[in-house]
Amino acid sequence: MSAHPLHRLVASAGLAALLGAAAPAARAQPAVATAGAAPVAISQEQLLALVGRLDALEKHNEELEGQILDLKAQAAGNNQAIREQVNNAPTVSLANGRPTFASADGQFTASIRGIVQLDAAHYDQHSPGPLATDFRRGSVGDATEADRARDLGDGTNFRRARFGVEGKAWGDWNYNLLFDFGGSGVEDVGKITNAYVEYAGFTPVKLRVGAFAPTTGLEDATANTASLFPERPAVAELVRGLAGGDGRTGAAVLANGDRWSMFGAITGNTIAVQTFDEQLGFVGRLTYVPYKDADNLVHIGASANIVINPAATGPDVAPAGAATPIRLRERPELRVDGTRLVDTGNIDADDVRAYGLEGGLQHRQFSLAGEYFWLDVNRRASVLADPSFDGWYLQGAWTLTGQPRRYNVAAGGFDAPKIDKPFSLREKNWGVWELAARYSELNLDYRAGLAGTAQATSSIRGGDQKIFTLGLNWYANSNVRFLADYQRVDVNRLSAGGTAFGAGALTPPAGAQIGQTLNIWSFRTQYAF
Repeated sequence: MSAHPLHRLVASAGLAALLGAAAPAARAQPAVATAGAAPVAISQEQLLALVGRLDALEKHNEELEGQILDLKAQAAGNNQAIREQVNNAPTVSLANGRPTFASADGQFTASIRGIVQLDAAHYDQHSPGPLATDFRRGSVGDATEADRARDLGDGTNFRRARFGVEGKAWGDWNYNLLFDFGGSGVEDVGKITNAYVEYAGFTPVKLRVGAFAPTTGLEDATANTASLFPERPAVAELVRGLAGGDGRTGAAVLANGDRWSMFGAITGNTIAVQTFDEQLGFVGRLTYVPYKDADNLVHIGASANIVINPAATGPDVAPAGAATPIRLRERPELRVDGTRLVDTGNIDADDVRAYGLEGGLQHRQFSLAGEYFWLDVNRRASVLADPSFDGWYLQGAWTLTGQPRRYNVAAGGFDAPKIDKPFSLREKNWGVWELAARYSELNLDYRAGLAGTAQATSSIRGGDQKIFTLGLNWYANSNVRFLADYQRVDVNRLSAGGTAFGAGALTPPAGAQIGQTLNIWSFRTQYAF
């Protein structure tokens, strides 16, 4: 019989029943001496009844014990299932305001991205005059820009309004889908900025294919949400547009170590641009950090951006074949008004090569960076000389609140300072304040000649644009940023004459000054996560 407490309870109850049955008989007998007293008798029927009751109670007890064990096993199984569900449940985080979903094992992630940049600008120019006497001009052959160059439009523009998702799948595969509804001077109905898949299983090498923005230089390696100024330097932006730029289709190899990075890509057209024969290009870049300690960093690098085969404008019919024009032009480092003040016009070319050298220094909260690019254009089936152009910039920053700009070794470029104390009136924190300055030059002249003279054979009068920029940046927190900038723009450009800008008054006399000097005041409001 079991030694369980319930058994002891049943035995005690049986003994009590026996004693209870014997008690009346004992009271009925006369008192006698204790010694030699006769034992109390219990009938066989009573004994059998008590034994039957004990057996029934024991059987019931065993059934109860079985039920209890089943309940315990079921409860343990339920607890394990709950623990497994909890352990395998996806996680959701909002680090720096960015919603991120991840599987429990980290094999799958999805981060929602969003960038909104609203620019406002005032263009301080001389008052416009009639076309016949006011010779300021924009892009070659563009009557609209001929008007706008004389009176650039004050106003606002959503430079970027991007939304998308990025993450990884199966641990080794990265993906990025990003759409942009902002634009250059006007907002777009929406276009693909990124749409690529990347394999990261060959550490430290990654393989990428799809549509993306190849890294074309030092300034291009800085995210547009962390750049010192609203736009990249004009020469860096122009080179970026040759074989790189947002939404460029291609295949790339990228890798980095503790102090180096490399990027190489074969590229085609940008998304939504269709030509008879798609452009074939190459983007390559190497960077290295020769010196680094707690307070100092030195960066050097080199890049190559090559249009191997420019896009064709028509069927490649023998013997002449289709024209493959290259056009070099750029805005004055702001996009509220989209007018280009320097422009070579179309050059029928076999290829274009742009090579760059870059360097950067950082000492605590001070940073300095610059690049120099030279561009060579090989004409197609022409006896004219092959033109060459160049450009450079130098920019520096001083973080007034003491936080240094960070260096991203994977990208090979500088990033925004860390905002360790977000703006809060209640806690008297003021975020991060940064003062920045830049000087840039983009020279699209080739044997331009003297003012008042006709254009020489092989010469190109694209213009020489110099810009000094002074900016004050406020990082309120990791998401909100404001940029206030002043630009002094000086464009020296001579008219090619003829009908370069159109018939009649649209084209000033050959050798006339069609450039200008102006001031631009701008302000950017940014929210990014």
